[in-house]
Amino acid sequence: MMQTSETLSRPRAGADLKAALADRAHALGFESMRITRPDAIPQAAGRLRAFLAKGRHGTMDWMAANAERRGDPRTLWPEVRSVVMLAMSYAPETDPMQALTNRHIGIISTYAKRSDYHDVMKGKLKELAGLIERDTGAPVKVFVDTAPLMEKPLAAAAGIGWQGKHTNLVSRDGGSWFFLGAVLSAADLEPDAPEVDHCGSCSRCLDVCPTNAFPAPYQLDARRCIAYLTIEHKGHIPEEFREPIGNRIFGCDDCLAVCPWNKFAAAAHESRLEIKHELDNPPLADLLTLDDAAFRARFRGTPVKRTGRDRVVRNCLIAAGNSHNPALLPLVETLLNDASPLVRAMAVWAYRRLAPAEAIGTARDRHAPAEPDPDVAREWA
Repeated sequence: MMQTSETLSRPRAGADLKAALADRAHALGFESMRITRPDAIPQAAGRLRAFLAKGRHGTMDWMAANAERRGDPRTLWPEVRSVVMLAMSYAPETDPMQALTNRHIGIISTYAKRSDYHDVMKGKLKELAGLIERDTGAPVKVFVDTAPLMEKPLAAAAGIGWQGKHTNLVSRDGGSWFFLGAVLSAADLEPDAPEVDHCGSCSRCLDVCPTNAFPAPYQLDARRCIAYLTIEHKGHIPEEFREPIGNRIFGCDDCLAVCPWNKFAAAAHESRLEIKHELDNPPLADLLTLDDAAFRARFRGTPVKRTGRDRVVRNCLIAAGNSHNPALLPLVETLLNDASPLVRAMAVWAYRRLAPAEAIGTARDRHAPAEPDPDVAREWA
């Protein structure tokens, strides 16, 4: 029977609505759409409490502040009856670990080499939410990693994938490379079956970690994680982690990149998530010259911008210190007088790694601050 505009606009329900949502989600660039109940992750709250009790969240105080709200979506919105989880691929076309051997560049995590995924996904999620609201008459709410909602356990409960031994979500169809978004609905939508764990005896993600951030399978100590240290941590990076950081200046992809399920991941096809040339592991020599205005201009509209110039330059100085490239020494020396104490301290560390031994004492005297700076003094010592 021929469909008219009236039948196409008629509200749908049940399997018809679910099929229409899946079709529209795919057209919008999502690789997967699955549905779960808000009470589908009863174990998540206890796991989060144990994580926080051990201090493994580091300085991410926002996690502890909203801990009681994270374990159950109903504490976020009591009316919710269904959680629609969506995944969008950002799979790279090449192995990101290949860049680790080129110490003249700064490696930016694959997810951050493109436009901010929050901006890309939110409008698409709102469109899907509108379809649900129209066809069910029930209110909806949209979330993209901006609320105390545990997306990974919910996505596993919905059947998008499972939380692997590296604690990230893994899919048999998409590997480890995708963003997650959620639409919460007050409508009672048919849930999907959860995915089972397919990690088996594989431990590649645990074994590859440069800083031993996994105390055990399925457990992460963020305080040792390079992604946390280079993105979330606002202070000085402990010395024990600086050399293992290598030339990673924003995030770390190692545990994701070695997952064997990635062989099934198709490269990202959302045009707004294409890798930006200027973010594709730029030369350290360029990054070490960035002042705040230049930093904001270069990283506008990307996840890197939110971390801020001082922390990113701090990371670049660690990469410079690991580069064994004396050509970077003049740039590092300039940063010994930077306005940021965070930058100055790491400039000292990098300078000591790159400069001849006989030059260090002279440089220390030449760049002695007018007022005592204990962090800088500690790095010179």
